[in-house]
Amino acid sequence: MQDTTVTLNLYIIYILIAVLLFSFTAAFALFGVYAERKVAAFIQDRLGPMETGKYGSLQTIADILKMLQKEFIVPGAADKILFAAAPVIIFLSVYMGFAALPWAPGAVPASLNIGVFYVFAIISVESIGILMAGWGSNNKYSLLGGLRSVAQVVSYEIPAGIALVSVVMIAQSLDLQVIAVRQGVTATETIKFLGFGDVSKTGGFLAWHVFQAPHLIIAYIIYFIASLAECNRAPFDIPEAESELVAGFHTEYTGLRFAFIFLAEYSMMFLVGMVGVILFLGGWNSPLPNIGALKLADWTTGLAWGIIWTLLKVLLVVGAQMWIRWTLPRLRIDQLMNLCWKVLTPLAFLCMLISGVWRLMVM
Repeated sequence: MQDTTVTLNLYIIYILIAVLLFSFTAAFALFGVYAERKVAAFIQDRLGPMETGKYGSLQTIADILKMLQKEFIVPGAADKILFAAAPVIIFLSVYMGFAALPWAPGAVPASLNIGVFYVFAIISVESIGILMAGWGSNNKYSLLGGLRSVAQVVSYEIPAGIALVSVVMIAQSLDLQVIAVRQGVTATETIKFLGFGDVSKTGGFLAWHVFQAPHLIIAYIIYFIASLAECNRAPFDIPEAESELVAGFHTEYTGLRFAFIFLAEYSMMFLVGMVGVILFLGGWNSPLPNIGALKLADWTTGLAWGIIWTLLKVLLVVGAQMWIRWTLPRLRIDQLMNLCWKVLTPLAFLCMLISGVWRLMVM
């Protein structure tokens, strides 16, 4: 009887965590849409939303409520099963990626010793959902968008994955929580700034992986560029090229189904940003170092501080993603593939080679 009660309590906890994560992704999508409109307006010298709510703060909520009231429209010649299942698969593949991400010391929904592999594998499923949406719609624009997305995501997963392997070789672990721990004052091993000075007690940004091994700065840039392609964000948004494909793979979607696709895009932005923060930029560790008697890193480390630092770092990365969208023009397909195979992939392999040498010779 006691075992049954414990199992029931665990199920309740898991359900609460799942609901909390879903609530966060929904809230972030609302915030992200509003922030993107304002960022776009600022870059293009416009006002953006202004009428609905203070500074247009309720405009996104009004748009969401309107969209949720729209009816489901299924094209007559569509594959109804694929058409209905695609948005769910697209969202779930991204949503499930949050399960292994550590938000703070001891705050990880599912602690996995292969966390990096799990996240990288589960978000790859999104391209299957996109292809299902494109094919199932029986629309030429949707099909072209789906095919473009698969080609793009599969290609850019290679430099992104190799860039992550460069960090894993330095950290000697696939556990995201372990990788985060070794980038701060809670580390159980010696941390060397640029491979020389010991900053194990100093902590702060000096202990982040990009400063432990400086070639990881290049690896992070490679990962960041590839993550934009994974999210179908500009300048890699050819699967959704409005000027060519109306809206790409989600042209035929309306109502809640379109909402799931939209929610997946903004959740993906946060997810890939958070993975980069955990592996390269210290994770939940404080950027403030201990300076003499000022134990800033010690004072700003813990559960609450960890969540704060994680959110601040990821939001800065998401802000950069939005900035790039409204700054750079869309790449052609040949330019996109050339960048992947002729620039990013060789550089990623070079970073992986340097990581091996660095681990053996310096650390």
